[in-house]
Amino acid sequence: MNKTLLTLAATCLLTSSLWAQSAKDFKQAYQNLSVFDDALATKLKPGIKKKQIEAITDPNIQKLAFDILAGTDKNQYRLATYNALLSPNTLGHQLAIGDGYSKYENVTGVYLPIGKHVIIAEGIEEGKEVKLLIPNWMRKAPNPEEPTKDPKGWGIEKKEFTLRNGVNIINLTDFGSLAYISYFSNEPSKEKPITVNFVTGQENGYFDINKHKNADWDNMLSKAVYPILDAKGKHIQIAYPVESLQKYAAGKGEELISNYDSLVYRQHRIMGLIKYNKVPDNKVLARVNYNYYMFRDGDGVAYMGDKKGYAMAMVTKPESVIKGDPCWGFSHEVGHVHQTRPMFNWGGLGEVSNNLFSLYVMRSFNNESRIKNQDNFNKARKSIIDAKISYLQDPDVFNRLVPFWQLQLYFESAGNNPDFYPDLFEAFRQQYLKTANNSRRNRVNWNPMNNQQERNPAVHQLNFIKTACEISKTDLTDFFDQYGFFFVGNMKYNDYGDYNYEMTQEMVDSCKAAIKAMNLPKPKVDISSLTD
Repeated sequence: MNKTLLTLAATCLLTSSLWAQSAKDFKQAYQNLSVFDDALATKLKPGIKKKQIEAITDPNIQKLAFDILAGTDKNQYRLATYNALLSPNTLGHQLAIGDGYSKYENVTGVYLPIGKHVIIAEGIEEGKEVKLLIPNWMRKAPNPEEPTKDPKGWGIEKKEFTLRNGVNIINLTDFGSLAYISYFSNEPSKEKPITVNFVTGQENGYFDINKHKNADWDNMLSKAVYPILDAKGKHIQIAYPVESLQKYAAGKGEELISNYDSLVYRQHRIMGLIKYNKVPDNKVLARVNYNYYMFRDGDGVAYMGDKKGYAMAMVTKPESVIKGDPCWGFSHEVGHVHQTRPMFNWGGLGEVSNNLFSLYVMRSFNNESRIKNQDNFNKARKSIIDAKISYLQDPDVFNRLVPFWQLQLYFESAGNNPDFYPDLFEAFRQQYLKTANNSRRNRVNWNPMNNQQERNPAVHQLNFIKTACEISKTDLTDFFDQYGFFFVGNMKYNDYGDYNYEMTQEMVDSCKAAIKAMNLPKPKVDISSLTD
């Protein structure tokens, strides 16, 4: 037999073996579940006795049956109903922010250790995809001395299993962890709820600020069977180490989650989501990681956890998260989730436009202004205005932030338009949706960063200028000129990707002419002179 046939034969034997093992597992599971009177295994058949339960081979199913027989099965988390949530991708499209909101929102509070597990699902409609997610919250780099050099990267390592109605059997071989139901839809209000029973799972619990109090929080921490506890508020969900929460937030679960909710709420406010009734039901996920101090990725925001506390020492203290560096750090990372693309996140603003949220949130909690303390107002004047360069040519991202913050300072006071940024963000969302919808009608799969035109920062910079003038009803041409927003020329640079800034005189003239045609008044003061 040649090598190819040998390989094929081996593959067929392996497949056959796996199929046979799977069939055996299901046969055994159904036999163990035969003592129950309903499909979800919530009650025993009439007349079931101790002897029949003792014949069950799975210890977890056996324990469940004994608990039901004794009337002691509380099943607070293992059996639950879950509703569909708006897809993070759809939400990102609606708000022009990418899909950085949580993919782990349907928290179960169930821990599945390594091994085989029986999970029963009910109510999944044909054609609907429902998955079970098992993220490895405790994953650490192979070399703890160099955690940033993890060959698996810094993202979430997870196992995914598609759930079907009836009995599901999964096998966790590498790690056990908390379970989450992935049930998303473009129109969640039209979807029916599903019910899932983690027959062999262990209850870890989760804190819900809408249901629980601090006494519940402490009780959950003391009884947790996994090193991580889930908690959720209105706008935030966290997956943090039990040890850190006990050390820094004992008796303060309500305060911690409430403060986190307030931080996200303030970002929603400056984004105009509150004014325009677009606050999402979806949540931002904040989780522990063991690779890097603080970062944002496609799954939310992450903070370092280790035996020394590190970032956890700051982000789990309720009184700390709204003050100083922790407040800035959290707002900075969530600000990345909320960056509006590409209208207010063109090349060069990767670490700039998110800090508009940081400044806004920090000040709303009566913290001192970071850019004032760092003297960035004066530094920006010297390095940008006096040197007559583009703000994008200044390597200091805090100097680049100054003109955007000065607009806020002006319109909330002398400019008499405190809704400047809320209105501006809404205008950008409408622009995004209009372009995307037009592309769909023309059967074009539009991606704002796919072509050279859309990747040219100069295009979005001019759109920012023009739109800011339109919604504020103020001619801001001179102000933007001071900071080099009309800089003519080419620049190549990297900002989480390579960009080629190309601004021509014709582009500048066209933008200025359009603003002039609006016949708008000039600002009442020199905006570039404003400071916190």
